[in-house]
Amino acid sequence: MAGVFCRDVRKAFGATHVLHGISVDIPDGEFAVLVGPSGCGKSTLLRMIAGLENITGGEISIGDHVVNHVPPKERDVAMVFQNYALYPHMTVEANMAFSMMLRGAEKSEIDQRVQQAAGILGLKPLLARYPRQLSGGQRQRVAMGRAIVRDPQVFLFDEPLSNLDAKLRVAMRTEIKELHQRLRTTTIYVTHDQVEAMTMADKIVVMHDGRVEQIGAPLDLYDRPDNMFVAGFIGSPAMNFVQGKINGGSFEGQGGLHLPMSTAPSGSAGQPAVYGIRPEHFALAEDGVEAEVRVVEPTGSEIMVAARLGDEHIIAVFHERHKFRPGDKIRLKPNPGLVHLFDASTGKRLNA
Repeated sequence: MAGVFCRDVRKAFGATHVLHGISVDIPDGEFAVLVGPSGCGKSTLLRMIAGLENITGGEISIGDHVVNHVPPKERDVAMVFQNYALYPHMTVEANMAFSMMLRGAEKSEIDQRVQQAAGILGLKPLLARYPRQLSGGQRQRVAMGRAIVRDPQVFLFDEPLSNLDAKLRVAMRTEIKELHQRLRTTTIYVTHDQVEAMTMADKIVVMHDGRVEQIGAPLDLYDRPDNMFVAGFIGSPAMNFVQGKINGGSFEGQGGLHLPMSTAPSGSAGQPAVYGIRPEHFALAEDGVEAEVRVVEPTGSEIMVAARLGDEHIIAVFHERHKFRPGDKIRLKPNPGLVHLFDASTGKRLNA
């Protein structure tokens, strides 16, 4: 196994620059997730690590070796694609064995590796079937098995769960995480789904417009986002943002709205800022700010409420059951200790 290290990696297609100096360290055995909206460059970076895209600038190392000009087949990585990429005319067993056959491995070694991978993924009863005879989840496990058989230094996953239904995605998330815990192979996983990123990663790399916005452990990014983009992207439902200014020990929004804070940055009185509060950090309180309920969305385990707070539209989440109706007036109080403050012009975090 080996770590993956990117140093000032750049990519341009002609005059169009899509990666602007990406630097990321993924140590040996770590599960790292590249997450961001469509077009942010995460899949391009993954394909460059795999050798499927040329590097315009910078350096990519796998272990101690710079691989900028090393062909894909010599990088000792295995990639699992979104569309499974199975050979339809081959059985599950043949699909899993194919890459080792191309390498000229001994049949006994191939059989041993295939049986081992099939046992890990619960595929032994399916080895004689063809891809058309499998469900979407089974096909994805075969694609993972084909990668495991190669025993690579690095696993690369390019949005592997996008084609699955919601229930199967949850099950496959668990399977992939358990697989990593068992094999401890360095894994880089690309997704636009921040729930996948939060639940699976040791480290998350948040990307936007070809740049890295923040790198950290899932809960570190959730609790202390560096800027408004990360704050709004990590977390579901997204963080609420209120425009206004810091006014002493409180925050003053539009229309005379006053919201509590635990502390304000030194010398920030009167500074234009953005007040961020996550939906689950509201409480019903007599001394809260009056809000008008617009939409109520019960999910069973919680109730999500869209409301109007002064001139702002916000989302609040409650784990208790309340019989709210559209038009009801409720009083919401943000938890002052969990408030995030951002600079109004740059979007950078202000509070410590």
